[in-house]
Amino acid sequence: MSVTYTATLPVGEQTVAHVSSLLYAERRRRGTRTGTRALSCYQQAILVSRWLLDGTRVSQLAVDVDHQISRSTCYEYLHEALEVLAAQAPGLHSALLAAKIAGYDYVIIDGTLVETDRCRTPGPTAGVDLWWSGKHEQHGGNVQVLTAPDGWPLWTSAVRPGREHDTTALREHDEVLPLLRVWTDQHGRVLGDLGYEGEAGAITVGYKKPAGGELSSIQKMYNKVHNGLRAVGERGNSLLKTTFKPLRNVSFCPWKIGTIVAAALVLLHLDHDRTT
Repeated sequence: MSVTYTATLPVGEQTVAHVSSLLYAERRRRGTRTGTRALSCYQQAILVSRWLLDGTRVSQLAVDVDHQISRSTCYEYLHEALEVLAAQAPGLHSALLAAKIAGYDYVIIDGTLVETDRCRTPGPTAGVDLWWSGKHEQHGGNVQVLTAPDGWPLWTSAVRPGREHDTTALREHDEVLPLLRVWTDQHGRVLGDLGYEGEAGAITVGYKKPAGGELSSIQKMYNKVHNGLRAVGERGNSLLKTTFKPLRNVSFCPWKIGTIVAAALVLLHLDHDRTT
C-alpha cells in the first residue's frame, strides 16, 4: 500500500509563477496548441522546481498525483524546462558589467566538480576516462563559477570533462579569459587559487612555495590576505550544491551538467531577487 503525503517546496510562489511564464513563452514560440500538453505551464514549473530543489526521482515525479504522466514524458518536460531556465542565465560579459555597476573592486572565480555516476568514456589518454577527476577521485564535470566578493554566484560556465585542470577548462571557453583580462585591466582584480597560476595575467593568485625554498614573510602575508578574500568565493559553489540536490550527483548525460547548473543559478537569482 502506498502512502500519500503533502510536501512544501522551499521556493517562493512568485518564483514558480515566473518560471511558468517562461515556459508559456516557450510554448508560444514553438506554436504548441492549447490543450495538447499533459501538464500546464504551472505544473511543469513545479515539476522542474521539485527536481532541482529536492532531487525527486523522475520515476516518482511521473506518477505523483500532481502529474500522472509517463516517465518518458516527464523526462521530456524536465529537459525542456531546464533548457528554458538555462537560456535566462547571464553571460559572462553581462555578469561582469553588473559587477562593475554594483561597484565591486574584485570578483572571484573558482572551479567545482559536479559529480556524476556516468563513466567509461574514453579520454585522450589511454586508460583514463574522460570524466574522471584524479584530484577528486570521482567522475564529474568541471564548472567554473564567478562570484561577488561575498560569495554570491554571478555566472557559471558550460561544463568541461572532470579530467581537465581548472586552467585547462577555463581556456576551453574561448570568450572567458579575454573578458577577465579586460576586467583586470580596467576595473579591478579577478581572484583565484593556485589552480589558475598559468593565467596570472588575467587572474590574481597567491605565491607558490618554491621547490626546496621558503616564501618571504611579505609573500606569506600576501597569501594570507589573498586567501582570506578568495576563499569566500567557495561559498558560491557550496550555495549551489546545498540548495539544489541534483548538483551533488548528476545522473543525466555529463554534458548536461552545464545546463543544469545554469538553470539552478537562474532559479537561485529569481527566488532571492538578486543577480549581483
